[in-house]
Amino acid sequence: MSPVLPAHAGYFFGRSVVELAERLRDGSLTSVELTQAALDSIERLNPTLNAFVQVDAPIALAQARQADDLLAQGQDLGPLHGIPVAVKDNIDTLDYVSTYGSAHFEGFRPRRDAVCVQRLREAGAVIVGKTLTHEFAYGPTGDRSLQGAARNPWDPDCITGGSSAGSAAAVASGMVPLALGTDTGGSIRIPAALCGVVGFKPSYAAVPLEGVFPLSSSLDHAGPIANSVEDARLLFEVLSGKACAATATEPRAVRVGWIRSGSFGPVDVAVDQQVYQAAKQVFGDTLHEVTELAAMAAGMKETLLMLQRAEAYDVHAERMQEAPQLFDQEVRERLELSQEVRGWQYIRAQRAQQQYQAQMERLFEDYDLLVSPSVPIIAPAVNARETPVGEQLIDVRAAVLSYTSPWNLTGLPAISLPAGQVRGLPVGLQVIAAAGEDERLLQVMAKLIVRT
Repeated sequence: MSPVLPAHAGYFFGRSVVELAERLRDGSLTSVELTQAALDSIERLNPTLNAFVQVDAPIALAQARQADDLLAQGQDLGPLHGIPVAVKDNIDTLDYVSTYGSAHFEGFRPRRDAVCVQRLREAGAVIVGKTLTHEFAYGPTGDRSLQGAARNPWDPDCITGGSSAGSAAAVASGMVPLALGTDTGGSIRIPAALCGVVGFKPSYAAVPLEGVFPLSSSLDHAGPIANSVEDARLLFEVLSGKACAATATEPRAVRVGWIRSGSFGPVDVAVDQQVYQAAKQVFGDTLHEVTELAAMAAGMKETLLMLQRAEAYDVHAERMQEAPQLFDQEVRERLELSQEVRGWQYIRAQRAQQQYQAQMERLFEDYDLLVSPSVPIIAPAVNARETPVGEQLIDVRAAVLSYTSPWNLTGLPAISLPAGQVRGLPVGLQVIAAAGEDERLLQVMAKLIVRT
């Protein structure tokens, strides 16, 4: 297939929500026009990219008309008023089917919205449809779902990354300017990096998860995918129910640690160099190498696996007993492994998680931010499970999770930012902050990216 972007991008490719909101308020655009532009872009691009699994034009346009009517009456619900937004299919929506990417829930209609969706509606956003998720969000590639594989907008033969596969593809291709994702081991940041957009995983519990289908209760997060840090911030404010402060610490005073290359596993040399140069351009002389994490990497990975497997099997135990054939084979195999986790292993993993969180707290006494590649490889082919890095073949799933999953284990806020391309495909710069420093991370990165 020939590349979709940028020549054939959708209406919202690279567009700022801030600018769209200004035009809605000065009357040069309406929400109906924006929503129709989203629907037209979806109709044109989705047959190739498979980002959306459900779209209902009458529902979306009805929301848009209501948004326009409210503005006409002088009722402004905030920066997202009238803005089209997509919602990942593991997040409940009252007016759209929620399949969670699985045959187990084909045609399922939730009785109520997830809390984060309810907050979107209260902010006046227009929900245009549901985006593809890896089945039950249990996979980082985005090519195992009831609805098939999502495709990378820069090369449809390649994966988007997962599990928020459709949300990243929808924003990267310009079908919508904003989308909701979830992240248990990297599921917002991985597809954001591989598709070339911004993906933000907030601190643990910063965004409520009621109505989000669980994968792993101690690791699950929900957050925004957007074209810019500023747009991600606007969506995060709505999702968290908390406005960010208007000021931030002067960016050049920030102490930044570059996580030593290879600390969490093999890295494509070209990706590593591209992302490091992007980090140097953004942070300059404040960037210093961090060596402490390499010794912790194996233990962190093992701890996360124990937690995720035990908690995932708890969610799916009855389905595995009653209808295992309805699972995708790969997801079923992962759950079969999950069944083997012993109770004592889970208890030890919980203690280890607390220890790693304490170690991160101490590390952030010396640094304000940590940075690394978001994903150590470029997007491999759809359905590929091994990819070359240097002279070795490495496991795709392990590779794409390697630099993102530690921050789910420790619950720290982390953002993936576009950092250029390698061999024609996007790569991402990951920036991590201390627990609870979501606002400061977004504020500092917005200022730095604008200045660069």
